[in-house]
Amino acid sequence: MSDIPTLGIDFGGTSIKIAAVKGADLISDMERIPTQQHEGPDALIEEIKKRVDSLRAKFPDIAAVGIGVPGAIDFEKGITYNLTNVRGWTNIRLRDIIQEKIGLPTVLENDANCMAYAEFKHGAGKGFRNVVCVTLGTGVGGGLILNGELFRGSRFAAGEIGQMSVDLYGVDGPYGNRGALERYIGNRQIGELAAQKYFDAGKDAPEDLSPENLSNLAEAGDEVAVAVWDTVATYLGACLMSTIYLLNPDAIVIGGGVAHAGDVLFIPLREKLKNSLTRECFDDLTLSHARFGNTAGIIGCSTMARELLDA
Repeated sequence: MSDIPTLGIDFGGTSIKIAAVKGADLISDMERIPTQQHEGPDALIEEIKKRVDSLRAKFPDIAAVGIGVPGAIDFEKGITYNLTNVRGWTNIRLRDIIQEKIGLPTVLENDANCMAYAEFKHGAGKGFRNVVCVTLGTGVGGGLILNGELFRGSRFAAGEIGQMSVDLYGVDGPYGNRGALERYIGNRQIGELAAQKYFDAGKDAPEDLSPENLSNLAEAGDEVAVAVWDTVATYLGACLMSTIYLLNPDAIVIGGGVAHAGDVLFIPLREKLKNSLTRECFDDLTLSHARFGNTAGIIGCSTMARELLDA
């Protein structure tokens, strides 16, 4: 079954990415559909079907479809309750609709869970039974592998690390959860943090306050940029510390655009975890960068699709 190609559909607020996959390898070019150019689910689903039909013409052995979406879903019923940053996608039977239109077994999953599954099956989490995966980008997402299985929770909403509080009296979160992690280390928030730190240091802030540029500046020895990443590591470390004490995982895998900061984030993060965890929780803990970048969602959901064939 591992040689049978499957199809991965990674649904994002900006674009939908589609590709044919074998194992951890994309065997086709990645098709992209601008999400916002199609009004409502019907038009977008029809465009997805066109791209899928085109890929199936090139790869007729494609045997199943996986879909990863941002937001709340019902895994068992295949329903999207809402899609983050995409209007009009409330209570859509997306799995069944795609399955009926394409005629192949289909699975629907949350996108952060897809990333976690890709890393667990093929990437930095391979070989571990208990893995906490974190995605750092516009927001902060997460997925949990417990006892060798993806843990979804009773209503399929487990792993939302970005909504965990790092400050009981902090910034208001979207659900009344004050101090939610992603309100401090999302892309925009890191830029705001940097602007404030440059101001406090009496220095002119660079025009580009993106995480990528701030990591370059920190690597070049910019003390303010170094302090920015130390603060990001403090927030992330506080959240991960609590998660590690709760779950005692084998590995923490961190992906997403912000994670590309590399050592300027990972070195202080590792030190903060070492200084706040018992030996039982820290000594055998692996902290690593995710193997996959923007293909993680496609690889994860296509792997789930292939496993439909094994059931």
